[in-house]
Amino acid sequence: MRIYQEGNRLVIAEGKSAVWIEPWGANSLRVRMSAVPQMDANDWALTEKMEDITPQIAFEEIDVTDPWYRGEAYAKYHQRAKQARITNGKITAKVSHEGWISYYNQRGELLTEEYWRTRDRINRYCVPLRVVARELRPLQGGSDFELTARFEAFDDEKIFGMGQYQEKNLNKKGAVLELAHRNSQASVPFMVSSRGYGFFWNNPAVGTATFGTNKTEWHARSTKKLDYFITAGDTPAEIEAQYSLATGRTPMMPEYGLGYWQCKLRYRTQDELLAVAREHKRRGLPMDAIVIDFFHWTMQGDFKFEPLDWPDPEAMVRELKELGIETVVSVWPTVDERSENFGRMSDMGYLVNADRGNQNHMTWMGNTVFYDATHPGAQKYVWERCRENYYRYGIRCFWLDEAEPEYGPYDFDNYRYYAGPALQCTNTYPVGYAKGFYDGLRAEGETDIMSLVRCAWAGSQKYGVLTWSGDIYSSFRAMREQLQAGLNMGIAGIPWWTSDIGGFLGGDISDPAFRELLVRWFAWGAFCPVFRMHGERSPWHEREQEFRNGVRQLTSGQDNEVWSFGEDNYEILKKYLFIRENLRPYIRTCMQQASENGSPVMRPLFYDFPEDPASWEVEDSYMFGPDLLVSPVMEAGADSRTIYLPRGAQWTDAYTHKVYEGGQTVTVPAPIDVIPVMVRDGKAFRIYE
Repeated sequence: MRIYQEGNRLVIAEGKSAVWIEPWGANSLRVRMSAVPQMDANDWALTEKMEDITPQIAFEEIDVTDPWYRGEAYAKYHQRAKQARITNGKITAKVSHEGWISYYNQRGELLTEEYWRTRDRINRYCVPLRVVARELRPLQGGSDFELTARFEAFDDEKIFGMGQYQEKNLNKKGAVLELAHRNSQASVPFMVSSRGYGFFWNNPAVGTATFGTNKTEWHARSTKKLDYFITAGDTPAEIEAQYSLATGRTPMMPEYGLGYWQCKLRYRTQDELLAVAREHKRRGLPMDAIVIDFFHWTMQGDFKFEPLDWPDPEAMVRELKELGIETVVSVWPTVDERSENFGRMSDMGYLVNADRGNQNHMTWMGNTVFYDATHPGAQKYVWERCRENYYRYGIRCFWLDEAEPEYGPYDFDNYRYYAGPALQCTNTYPVGYAKGFYDGLRAEGETDIMSLVRCAWAGSQKYGVLTWSGDIYSSFRAMREQLQAGLNMGIAGIPWWTSDIGGFLGGDISDPAFRELLVRWFAWGAFCPVFRMHGERSPWHEREQEFRNGVRQLTSGQDNEVWSFGEDNYEILKKYLFIRENLRPYIRTCMQQASENGSPVMRPLFYDFPEDPASWEVEDSYMFGPDLLVSPVMEAGADSRTIYLPRGAQWTDAYTHKVYEGGQTVTVPAPIDVIPVMVRDGKAFRIYE
């Protein structure tokens, strides 16, 4: 084994294998390993231009003679070896003479280290398991590898981030997470550790991350190389800023993103949509965006309005703009084999290929194939169709649904993209999907760009991605799971996030239990990065006709407007519409901070209070920006909430106006029309007036 310096890079080489350790922005290192002579050049999410940094690289010769040798034997068996270190600001990687890597902060405190269980040297702790920290195992008959990277586990460590998973625990220590996207699951493999570092797995391959009590293990089923980014900081905010700089900052949110979005499954016609918008304005209610959901089109893959139901989109968009409402239109990546675009896209290689079996990827409402969002030509082609059929009517915001993509089934080993086998790169699909629309809109001169996307991976944020949590169930349990999903998406570097208020599936608008859930969720939605109503409300309307021009037609769920759930509830929902409006200047400032330094808009308490150990334990409250502590009511029948108030601040209950010192747990009233909100250090907000 050789350890040497190559420019600003520290190299560990053995045979055809090489490990590169090099600076990648302030206080950060990028580590790559190849098992072949040529390092794979794909940067995946680490595409941002970083400042040139000259690290401190030092070598040291050490005595490695086994300690039992003395006297003449010592002289005979005397051995020396070289170890090295590379320091970039607050992070240092130490490489032992055997190639083990350990990471330290500027105070010399261990952050994390590789997990080795071998018997190379008997004079220190070892077990003869022959388990190594970095393992690239060749896949038989090919040039690809199965990858496993192992790190030590620490009893005191808490782990946050990693994207969106449908479970209740905010702290991912002890979790086994699939590194793959599914409907309601978005794998964004960046974590922040309570030990003072952030770690990004720069690999879009399908695999798993295991944060066990005995070891941490990252696994990719098929890949070309090991690639990760590690950064150290004194606070989670510093760590987040360094990571977001490496993967790209979110742009400034457009003004319409700060207000209320109205949506349902689904507005069936132009007249139906306009009637809702007009009624909102007639009642004097704020609305910034209204959404035209799926199957408004002639056929999947045509990317255009059905002219019978949507006869004059240009006039519709013009009227909505006059009302101060942005039009959002659903786009799916599915292309029906009967679509007018199918033949051209197939000929040009713009569709995802299946390695075996037929080419149908989804059979819901037609036999369809996903377009290849990793293909630059396919990105451009789909955007051009949408420019012709949507943009020219004044539509500027797109709902990019099915962005995982939602294969049926999720046989990742069966699909192949322009960028490579799905097993190696499928997690970048939503990035390419959003990038195609972002680039297209930029080319038209647009600057306020936002796309509502049902998935994300690292780097999605720089393309104006607003992620929502998919087709979740209408229940308090699901609501509780969305809270941690939103917080962990923010920590993972995706600051624009929302959920379907009330849940997507299973909500009967006449059921008192559902109405209670919706009111609680709506109040919480007013304190989320984006405030968006959506859902498939039951019971469904009957179809007026089964088929039109050979295309199966889709009906609609029940009404989903704020006046649809009873007069008493309407008054509550109306109140929160105006609370959101009152908070608009504050939310705008939070969005500016997200754009400037990567700060999540909604974040766990420890983000703002890292010195308070108790804040690292709280999973049912969060900070909405730096000044508002929000505690959603997530239990049926509850009329109070118990809240921990972080140390180092004074807190005022926005509802009762009672003032509390931080560092204590309090119980506050939470009647059906109140979500508990604590205001920091005497700041003034118009919430409950």
